[in-house]
Amino acid sequence: MFEVRVQQADFDINAELASLSRDNPAIGAIVTFTGKVRSSDKDRPLIAMTLEHYPGMAESQMAALIEEARQRWPLEAARIIHRTGRLTPEAQIVFVATCSAHRHAAFEAAEFLMDWLKTKAPFWKKEEYEGAEAQWVEARDADDLATARWDA
Repeated sequence: MFEVRVQQADFDINAELASLSRDNPAIGAIVTFTGKVRSSDKDRPLIAMTLEHYPGMAESQMAALIEEARQRWPLEAARIIHRTGRLTPEAQIVFVATCSAHRHAAFEAAEFLMDWLKTKAPFWKKEEYEGAEAQWVEARDADDLATARWDA
């Protein structure tokens, strides 16, 4: 099962894992990543983060990333869920899960998907801090550097 979803609703990690690996005895390794809204950035208390996306294009790009991961590693299943809307600290933002017969492929594929998701998928974040006007988050050089290793 290979799936991507963009949604406002929260997700249940355990339910996602159960449905992803159900009835597939070839799966010997499952690796997950769950991103959450931090409560602060550089010692500034964060009130909320608003995530927007380009509908249709975001899902298409996420599906293309999973397809590329499938070409690189022997995956049995993978899922990416990305939330949109206004989220407060500790809210879940993103879920990435990869399933393979062996851990090495599952770990690398999950890391690949997260690295590229941060730079390729059309999502935008606006952060609200106490005592300041909400501002859009700029792309980070560290995210581009993380993806560079996958180009080799």
